[in-house]
This record gives sequence, C-alpha cells and structure tokens, in this order.
Amino acid sequence: MAFPSSFHRPKKPHSNMLSLIPSFHIILLFLLTLSAVAILFLHSPSLSPCSTAAASSSSRRAFSGDLRHVDFSWNSLRLTSDRPPPTVLRIAVFSRKWPVATAPGGMERHALTLHSAIARRGHRVHVFTSAPSSGERLPEGGEEEEEPGRPRLHFLSDARWRCDEAWGLYEAEAARGGPFDVVHSESVALFHRWARDVPNLVVSWHGISLEALHSGIYQDLARGPDEPMTPAFNRSLAESIYKVLNEIRFFRSYAHHVAISDSTGEMLRDVYQIPSGRVHVILNGVDEDKFAPDTRLGDAFRAEIGLPGGAALVMGVAGRLVKDKGHPLLFEAFSKLLSRHPNVYLVVAGSGPWAQRYADLGVNVIALGPVPPSKLNGFYNSLDVFLNPTLRPQGLDLTLMEAMQCGKPVVATRFPSIKGTIVVEEEFGYTFSPNVEALLEVLEKLVGEGKARLAQRGRACGEYAKSMFTASKMASAYERLFLCIKNETYCRYPLAFD
Repeated sequence: MAFPSSFHRPKKPHSNMLSLIPSFHIILLFLLTLSAVAILFLHSPSLSPCSTAAASSSSRRAFSGDLRHVDFSWNSLRLTSDRPPPTVLRIAVFSRKWPVATAPGGMERHALTLHSAIARRGHRVHVFTSAPSSGERLPEGGEEEEEPGRPRLHFLSDARWRCDEAWGLYEAEAARGGPFDVVHSESVALFHRWARDVPNLVVSWHGISLEALHSGIYQDLARGPDEPMTPAFNRSLAESIYKVLNEIRFFRSYAHHVAISDSTGEMLRDVYQIPSGRVHVILNGVDEDKFAPDTRLGDAFRAEIGLPGGAALVMGVAGRLVKDKGHPLLFEAFSKLLSRHPNVYLVVAGSGPWAQRYADLGVNVIALGPVPPSKLNGFYNSLDVFLNPTLRPQGLDLTLMEAMQCGKPVVATRFPSIKGTIVVEEEFGYTFSPNVEALLEVLEKLVGEGKARLAQRGRACGEYAKSMFTASKMASAYERLFLCIKNETYCRYPLAFD
C-alpha cells in the first residue's frame, strides 16, 4: 500500500552558548539538573493514579465561581456547545505553520481543528501563518478571502516563519477591520518582545523547555551501554537548563497561558512562577466527526494493507519514526515478543530513520509510511491496541486521543502528562517506564488479555474520550476563556447559558 511521502521541516540549529564550558561543569550541571527533576517528579501530584487533577470517566467536575481560579482542566466543566455564543469575537491567531494535506504535524492539526471549530461557532478568526512550501496543498482550500464559518488565512511571503512580518500583517488587518478581542499564539509564534504589549494575549504551550529537559534525560537513559553520547546531544542537554531559566523569565510577558495537560499547568504555576489566575488548563481535542469506532472501516483497512484474518493481536504505532519517539524501545521489545508469539502483528504508520528497521522484522510488521489524514480513522479502527512509546514528555500527543476516540485502549510511557491526563484509569490501558524491559512486560500482558478484554478496555476509552477530548469540548473551553478575557462578566461560572 503506497502512501505519499511526508513533508520534512528543517530543525533549528542548537546554540553554541556552552562551547566554552568545561566538560566537568557540564557533567556537574547535568547531575544537579537531574536531582532537581527527580524532586519535581516526586512532588508532582499528577503521578498518582488517583490524582485529584485527573478526571474519572464521568469527567464532570463541580465548580462555581471565577473560572480564572480553576486549577484543573476546563474540559471537565459543563460548557455548552449547542447554543450560539453570547457575543461574536474577533480573534487573531499566530501559528508558525498551517497543516498541509499530506502529513500535517500535531500542533498544526490542533490549530486547524480548534480554530475551525471556533469559526463554525460564528466567531471571526484570522490566522497569521507562513505560506505553504512549493508543491504543498492545504487540506481545506487555503483561500485568503473571508468566508463564513472558516478561519481567514493571512500568509507570509514564504514558508519561513518571521514574527515581524506576521506582526505587520496583524497590524494591517487590525487597522482595516478593527481591533481584535483576543490574540492567540500557538506556543512561541508571537515572540515575547511583541507579546509584552498585548494585554489580551493567550498563548497555548505545546511543549516547554522543562519538559524538553526531561526528554533529554530519558533519551540518554535509553542509550545502549556501547552507544556513545554524541557531542551535539551532550551540548543540547547542558544548554537546556539555560533555556528553562530563559523561559521562566520571558514567560511573564504573556498575559494568559493555556497548558494542554494538568502536569504542565503545575509546572507553569510552581516552577515558572506564573500566577494561578493566568494559567488555564485546556486539553487538546480531536474532531469527533473524523475519529469514531467503525468496525467495517477497520476491517477494510486491514484487508487493504494485507493483515491476515487470523492474527492473534494487532498493535499499532503512529508518528515520526525517530529515536525520541521511543522507537528503539519498541523495536527491541517487539522483536523479543515476536520470538515468543509469532502470530502478533505491528502496524507502523509514519516515516523516519526507523522505517526500514521495522520492515526488516519481516511479515509481522507492516510499515505503511506516512498515512494521509483521510486514512487515519481506518488505521486506528484496524487495531486491537495503540502504542505510544514516546520519550518526549512535551505536549500531549494527539494520536493517543484519536485512538481513544476510535474506541481503542492505549499503551504509553509513564510521563506526568500521560498519567495525569490520558491514562487516568487502569481500565484505559497501560503505562510503562521508558525502558525495553518495562515495555516488553506490558506487551506480554496485552497478548495474555486477548482481543475481547482489550475491546472492553477500548469501550471505556471511547466513553472517556467523548467526555474530554472532542473538538467541540476544546473549542467551548477556549471560547469561554476568550469571552472572559474580553469581558469579565463571562469569567463567572456557571452562567445561564452553561
């Protein structure tokens, strides 16, 4: 089965700010940082299976008062999406990229889902973003003219993100159409030297440097005994503590912060020292009309990719096939599992350096390459269980939410964001420590449980996902936050329309 090749975006080069620091100091810095991270994790309430931050499958939380004092996810509040909004907002969005049709990234897909849902609510949404690269196609047209129910896109002159040019387009539109009620930045799309002068600014954090520091530690711990640490990785790991310190200083420039997981909200309040009233937890959501249980679609996808009908268990993984997504762990763990259970299959969706290695495992691994968005629902529905062995605690992976929306149980790394927001009940699946032995132990449990038990878990996942991770739930939460920023009357909860 042939899928179009993915679009690769260049990475920013690492800074050389530590090139003159002696290696002994780097090692000492690393050890001190590791100790600090361990303390942070030990004191994080999101690590508890019964965390008060984690919603149960019933999900709804009792609350009354000022929404700015809510320290748990707004997704668990009763926020109506079936009535017209009390007023129409004019919203400016800064997003470095807008998704392309072939292989959109997670943050771009989130931006499209969120702001399309808000525009369908009747709000006037203007997106300032870089232009598509040559040959790229936007998933839903991409006209720059205003159209009811859809965001209007304002493209930069080329595919490179330049905040100064985006700011110029924003100012021109504000002069032409009037001031914006709210300005929304997807992560650091609007740089802080502009952000400090925008009192109605909301920034959604899809990954902060403290989480990236955790990722570096996990990646190094997953390094094989004979695998040397590369100088570039050594340097980036040491630099990361300076990035955390810089973020703590410049994050104060942003008026309002949206954390996309409960654990990130805690970090922003406790480590980054952002006042609680300016930190709001709103979980990402996925389009409930595009991701839903569909047995016939799953069966058709299995036949299309050549999965045998008698497979004992079908597991799946999706995303970039790179080291920091945990593929060295999954490759080794599944190789060992396969030697004991020859009728278990793994379907791999995505592109990257590990694609060929998976293909080398033989017929029990089906490496699809990048799967177009239109095929993702079929992919998830073809599985018995979805795996996400990521070594990156940054953000909150949409693939977990998409799989759960399709009624599939999940297996994921035991990170605070996942344990505190996604796998909040044992019924939803398994979490594991980021090493081969722990992952293999979980894979063995999956085989032992079998399809029927996993399907039962999947139904529980679907109910939880419908209550927490839908696009309409996410859009309702953002809409209420935006209304609150425009007029403090809307900060009170509940109101008559809730």
